[in-house]
Amino acid sequence: MLAFDRKFGEEFIGSVPNVPGVYRVFSAEGNLIYIGKAKNLRRRLRQYRNAKRRKKHFKMRAIVREADRIEFEICPSDLEACLLEARLIQELRPKWNVAGAFHFLYPMVGMKCDGGTFSFCFTTDPGATVFKDFEFHGAYRSRHFTGEAFFSLMKLLKFVGHPVRGKQVVPKYSYLYSFRQMGPEWLPIWRGFWKGESKTALEELILAMVENAAARRTPKTVQDHLNSLKRFWRHEAVFLANARKHTQYEQYPVPQAERDFVFLRYRFHVQDKKSFVNKSKTTTASVGRTI
Repeated sequence: MLAFDRKFGEEFIGSVPNVPGVYRVFSAEGNLIYIGKAKNLRRRLRQYRNAKRRKKHFKMRAIVREADRIEFEICPSDLEACLLEARLIQELRPKWNVAGAFHFLYPMVGMKCDGGTFSFCFTTDPGATVFKDFEFHGAYRSRHFTGEAFFSLMKLLKFVGHPVRGKQVVPKYSYLYSFRQMGPEWLPIWRGFWKGESKTALEELILAMVENAAARRTPKTVQDHLNSLKRFWRHEAVFLANARKHTQYEQYPVPQAERDFVFLRYRFHVQDKKSFVNKSKTTTASVGRTI
């Protein structure tokens, strides 16, 4: 007999409906160890029942081994199941859920212009007192792409402005850089960049560096940093802008706790649009054949 059947009974799978929903797995001690969602609950839980001794099934087998009870909740749609799963994972952070459990680590980029000093910050704590006057952008998902772009920009801005020396006290894993001789005209163009609306900031940055002899002496390094900014623009800034636009999410910046929900709705919006286009093509083709 399969381990799944020994624990939950051979009739358990047959009692699970073929509908969207969320399932919760509890240990013998009553601790919630995993939350999952499914377009078809019975089909999904059957995968746990039939998990093989393969690497890709390791997590399912480990969950079954530790599980003592499974509960499920029916949802009106796949989207509602995804949203409920994301909310529960944020609130409860079960042992076996990693993705989405640490929304508070999503990075944000802030900036401000105070007189002749322009400042940028990279942080997961936008509410910190030291950042109270900053204009924030994000929240972005990838700390890698965002951090890579941020530090590349800080290195390139040394060719444009004059770095302000002296370490400032910031929260852990946060970074703050300031530059003199960068006027307020930089504020709107970098706003457009972080929001995924315009790449004018990159064009202006390149033009400014053309006039700098030190930048001209290190073209490969400069290009590498520009490429990092372009990757961020494509994978983070534009992606976030599209998600906000198509879900009509007006609040900006997007709070860290809300980011996953915005993108879940966006993902389903894109899927629905593709489905509509495919159906239209099929209908058109059928009409063409009929004629």
